[in-house]
Amino acid sequence: MSEPDAVVVRDLTEADWAQVWSIIEQVVRAGDTFPFPTDLSETVAREIWLDNGPGGRASVAVVGDDLVVGTAKMGRNRPGPGAHVATASYMVTRAARGRGVGRSLVVDSLAWARESGYAAMQFNAVVETNRPAIGLYESLGFVVVGTVPRAHELPTGERVGLSILHVEL
Repeated sequence: MSEPDAVVVRDLTEADWAQVWSIIEQVVRAGDTFPFPTDLSETVAREIWLDNGPGGRASVAVVGDDLVVGTAKMGRNRPGPGAHVATASYMVTRAARGRGVGRSLVVDSLAWARESGYAAMQFNAVVETNRPAIGLYESLGFVVVGTVPRAHELPTGERVGLSILHVEL
């Protein structure tokens, strides 16, 4: 990703899937920032990433000539009495990290949640050692409301917490 490229966030299309899968595969195989199985198949990844429930959305962050450098999925956190709270997940290519891609995706998803009438957004399982992500979320108003101790096993075998973050909209 070159410096002058502006990040554009738009809805994910079928034509984006190969690039999105490449990002998902890179992130989950590393096993250190996202609580998905490291052997996740493309078929299962596609089901998870594209099935966002009623009114849900999947998006991509693109630069230049439609190069996908990040992706997000969002929807309601829980059905029924919890349906007024949104949730979202984000993945960014290793090469694009630290360049505002994640921020663009989070800001876009917060705008989507507000426009969709959600009262809050909650993240259920942020790996506590993923300090760049937690710092980004906190800079946008999220608060760590709790951490489940030793709930995520890193590839090294070390077990670290999964944090729950929340922001009122």
